[in-house]
Amino acid sequence: MLAVGRITKLFGAEGEVNVNLYADFPDDFSVEQPLFTIVDSLVVPLFCDSFARRGRGSATVRFADIDTVKRAEIIMGNEIFIEEQEADDDEFTFEDLIGFTVKVGRRKGTITDFYDNDINPLFEITLSDGEHLVPAAEEFIAGIDFEQRTIKLVLPDGLLLL
Repeated sequence: MLAVGRITKLFGAEGEVNVNLYADFPDDFSVEQPLFTIVDSLVVPLFCDSFARRGRGSATVRFADIDTVKRAEIIMGNEIFIEEQEADDDEFTFEDLIGFTVKVGRRKGTITDFYDNDINPLFEITLSDGEHLVPAAEEFIAGIDFEQRTIKLVLPDGLLLL
């Protein structure tokens, strides 16, 4: 579990609380996923009825089943946690391909950099005749071998002078 905030004070008379959010609090948090706190050495899930950010570092939260000030006082000052998401080993980003040997036709080289751009992401590849920028597009990738750290690109005619 990852600590993502602390319940700091009451907000209103119906059990709402203010929460200071730590830098690790996910930007894509959804009220469908529970938060957790520790009460009497037990991990307790807290389901949100409402969650309203107040800037980047705080939020006003109403938890299900905490509908009075007295109930909210039980969790006052407690840290809140989320379950850490395990990375899917099958997922990769184009940046993960930096350092891979690249095969373009009969030529071999290395992917030396990746330029992330929403409109036109690019690989920088170094071949025997110098550095080239080529689009980092899935349709140009013929195959990736993660064990051998190689990638085969099939590029349109004229993109590289072969």
